[in-house]
Amino acid sequence: MIDLKEKPFYLQNEDVKWVYETLRAMSVEEKAGQLFCVLLKNDSQETLDHVFHLLQPGGFMYRIMPVKNAVHASREVRRRSRICPLIAANLEKGGNGIVEEGTLVGSPMEIAATDDVALAGSMAKVCAREAVAVGANWAFAPIIDIDTNFRNPITNTRTFGSDPERVAQMGAAYVESLQKLGVAATIKHFPGDGQDERDQHLVTSINDLDCETWMDTYGKVYRAGIDAGALTVMAGHIVQPAWEKAINPELKDEELMPGTLSRELLQGLLRGRLGFNGVISTDATTMAGFMLAMGRERAVPETIARGCDMFLFARNLEEDYQFMLKGIHEGIITPERLDEAVIRILALKAALGLHREQREISEEKAKMVVGCAEHTRWAAETADKGITLVKEEKGVLPLTPEKYKRILLYRIEPSGEGCSIYKVSPAVEKIKQKLLEEGFTVDEFVPQPYGEGFTTKYKDMVSTYDLMLYVANLATRSNQTVVRIEWKQPMGADCGLYINDVPTVFVSLENPYHLLDFPRVKTYINCYSGNDAVVDALIEKLTGRSKFKGKSPIDPYCGKWDAKL
Repeated sequence: MIDLKEKPFYLQNEDVKWVYETLRAMSVEEKAGQLFCVLLKNDSQETLDHVFHLLQPGGFMYRIMPVKNAVHASREVRRRSRICPLIAANLEKGGNGIVEEGTLVGSPMEIAATDDVALAGSMAKVCAREAVAVGANWAFAPIIDIDTNFRNPITNTRTFGSDPERVAQMGAAYVESLQKLGVAATIKHFPGDGQDERDQHLVTSINDLDCETWMDTYGKVYRAGIDAGALTVMAGHIVQPAWEKAINPELKDEELMPGTLSRELLQGLLRGRLGFNGVISTDATTMAGFMLAMGRERAVPETIARGCDMFLFARNLEEDYQFMLKGIHEGIITPERLDEAVIRILALKAALGLHREQREISEEKAKMVVGCAEHTRWAAETADKGITLVKEEKGVLPLTPEKYKRILLYRIEPSGEGCSIYKVSPAVEKIKQKLLEEGFTVDEFVPQPYGEGFTTKYKDMVSTYDLMLYVANLATRSNQTVVRIEWKQPMGADCGLYINDVPTVFVSLENPYHLLDFPRVKTYINCYSGNDAVVDALIEKLTGRSKFKGKSPIDPYCGKWDAKL
């Protein structure tokens, strides 16, 4: 039933032979092991001993670690695996998705703002080169969700924007560029995030488009990725009621399931109507969006029975492996369905050449690739082309010490532990230091104790400062319900009180939708990332030494008329 010689595997006769000979030599326990992609947060012997004592996984997904540790992990999982392992990472923005020293080229939305499809391919090259250098062969990217709901707390800058055509083009460019370098691409999160304002990490979310609109948007994007040869699709914990009921009209609302557990979406829509022949992986099964849909003991085997091929992560590896084996022995996963899933997993490995002798990896060679000058140059080009001047008060820019010697800086950024929680680097301090180097005097806003009638005089503030500069560095992250500015007490003490009398500039390093909370600011800039390349390019643009080139890939005004004032 599976044509391994056609898209996306394109296997030769000897590769097909390896797949089926390997399958025939496997026990049921080994087949069940191949279904698992196990999370590795580190390369410790204790961690690896625990995993390999329980099962022989089909793949591993690395959390970000130093190059040294990633190389060691890859050597160890290769050595301990009887069948060549898949090694994956979230390579959404660059090699920084797998190693601490990796290049952050730019967020997908930053790439979209350049309006340069070639840069999507360049980002993929960085992802592939830096991942391969430490032994990886599978990218959980590109994200081809469509950011149509500005309230969604998880899509945002992780997407190529809200235009399906741009998302399709840039997603396909990423897929083609990445797979040319021997790394499997994963288009995600089927059936498509970005419609709901809720996070599938916390709830089983909904894509509520009708069938025709879905096909004209998400369907177009998935067809483009499939046509580009994407080897894998990641199913999300996202319900698509219209298609599920179109394929199975007998379904009741309470029977609607997320993509990870929907036979209708996996086999009827993705395999059937879209014609995808590659590997389907679940998204992380530790998410509440998966856990809330069905009891775990049943859900673990059902996700494979209903059409997924690989099971991503485990809540408890020993328990989930036993749940999977129980589901096989009880017939929830039929022998035919088990073999079909394993055949596709083995075919993916063969398509990547993993069944042949693997290239040696070393820390020394990896460090020559990771963060190299060419990759850094692409990050700088992305920042230069992507930073977007959304709106401008005439005559305010450029900023020079002659015009605006005294700046009051409003820092909107998590501090301390919050920085790591928000997954942002503390970039506002870097901007402050660069402004000081340019010759500006920069004070930071500090709210006064509560006491209406006793605050600093309005005229004193207006006469003291030449410019009010806001820099926001709030990023989307999982397990977060909103990405909004929380103004300081008392009474929003920092929320633009002087915009009518002092020139004011607002810079957002991450979330591009802050005009929702600061609609009347007259000069507003979106950067989409806060890496060093963006900070450097931003200063060049603020001071007038470089032009703003970015084009907004979303509606930064959030549909609000007052945000355009």
